[in-house]
Amino acid sequence: MQITITARHFDLTNAIRDHINDSCEKLEKYFENIITAHFVLSFENNQNKVELIIHVPKHNLKSETTEKDMYLAIDTVVDRVEHQIKKMKDKWVDHHKKSLKENTRFVYANLIEKSEGRKTVKIKRILAEDMNIREAMQKFDETNDSYFIFKNVETDRVNVLVKKDELHYKLIEP
Repeated sequence: MQITITARHFDLTNAIRDHINDSCEKLEKYFENIITAHFVLSFENNQNKVELIIHVPKHNLKSETTEKDMYLAIDTVVDRVEHQIKKMKDKWVDHHKKSLKENTRFVYANLIEKSEGRKTVKIKRILAEDMNIREAMQKFDETNDSYFIFKNVETDRVNVLVKKDELHYKLIEP
């Protein structure tokens, strides 16, 4: 993470610079993909104003505060951005978990039919049942379809059984 510090209307001390670097390490603990952190420190009307802008992939987080003490202002602004980072990270995690949950049970199969020189594609939503290969072969024999889709219990992946002829099958594992 690149840290830039801008001081307006006062001289920046090494102690303040060290305090900012320590605070940024705290932010990296929660989110390691921070690209830049830009602090704007200013002294106006006997108040210390601190503004923090964090650049992360696809987002910019901003917080500002005004306090009597510069160290307290830095801590407050870092705590606010920390809260924003946690909230953003929770949204990312929840979004990814939700998309994984929605697509685990159903399989979409493209069925191509030829009719008078044209190909038409029908999409069928199939519930992939949990079973082993032997159970899938037995259930496949009971149907008249040319393929059978199931979720293999041993590999925990979706597999497809295809009939080659009356005695032979093809197992397709992605």
